[in-house]
Amino acid sequence: MTPARIAGAGLGLRRALLDELLAASPDAVDHLEVAPENWIGVGGSAERRFRQLAERYPLAAHGLSLSLGGPDDLDVAWLRRIGLFLDSLGIADYSEHLSWCSADGQLYDLLPLPFTDEAVRHVAARIRRVQDLLQRRIAVENISYYAPLPSTLDEPDFLIAVLREADCDLLLDVNNLYVNQGNHGTDAIALLDRLQRELPAGRIRRYHIAGHRQEADGLRIDTHGAAVIDPVWSLLRVAQQRFGPRPTTLERDFELPPLRELLVEVQQLRTMQRDA
Repeated sequence: MTPARIAGAGLGLRRALLDELLAASPDAVDHLEVAPENWIGVGGSAERRFRQLAERYPLAAHGLSLSLGGPDDLDVAWLRRIGLFLDSLGIADYSEHLSWCSADGQLYDLLPLPFTDEAVRHVAARIRRVQDLLQRRIAVENISYYAPLPSTLDEPDFLIAVLREADCDLLLDVNNLYVNQGNHGTDAIALLDRLQRELPAGRIRRYHIAGHRQEADGLRIDTHGAAVIDPVWSLLRVAQQRFGPRPTTLERDFELPPLRELLVEVQQLRTMQRDA
């Protein structure tokens, strides 16, 4: 199958949404984003319904377990399975997290890297290896983090250095920028300005947007378990002003409402893309 890029406003696919999406209008969303880890080898009714949706909607793939910044060797056998999955579904757009999640076994969390030159060299070399194995240019996502590590670079320096050395793209997660700004006092708009000044706009492949939870002490937790709040919508608008409209995916992993409520947010994305 010939790989195809996604466009427009999309939704992260969760199993709980399978039946509602199959019953929805074919133009309900412009694309679906899938985690290969959730669908490779799934089998049964879930796979049948997933394949039906894959015939209806363009797909993007967003990985969870490569541990691009981790100490363990890349799992080449798993990468080959991912490549077969992408090829069989005609998925051109594959992304992963700029993080690590394994050390002699999966840790089941997306952990931050120190913002250092050594970390840039390490993760960029692994990204290049992944791109060689998958025969695709990939995108990496900026993550939310809660315990900053000793660093010699700031986050914009780190992101720009990784993108340049790895020769890959950025999946810009707007909610993560907002969460980090609230937790660490970083300046999300200043980060966007740095990216705009120092990278071609085409290196920003697409956007993520999501909801989060704010604790009583002010800590923001990137839960993907609530509606997107107004300041995050506003930050997405700033990103669109800097880089133009890009394919944008709404992520919702927990406390899933009825599909009709998620589609209200998808329609808001469409409106913003049209007006950008």
